[in-house]
Amino acid sequence: MSVHAYVLVQTEVGKAAEVATAIAGVSGVTLAEDVTGPYDVIARVEGPSVDELGALVVSQIQKVPGITRTLTCPIVRI
Repeated sequence: MSVHAYVLVQTEVGKAAEVATAIAGVSGVTLAEDVTGPYDVIARVEGPSVDELGALVVSQIQKVPGITRTLTCPIVRI
């Protein structure tokens, strides 16, 4: 069973499309799009566990150049 989350990303001015493209290339990211609103990019990610999902966000997504802030929203199925 996989764990899923949405990662909301704020970027430097003018970097949203570039950041979305870079995030889309990360293994474990199933979707990344630049959007309008309080966040510049929304990505859907998946991993085998919450721990590995967190590691993916911290070690790969947050290191993409142009990102200033991220917020991870786990998907909970009850």
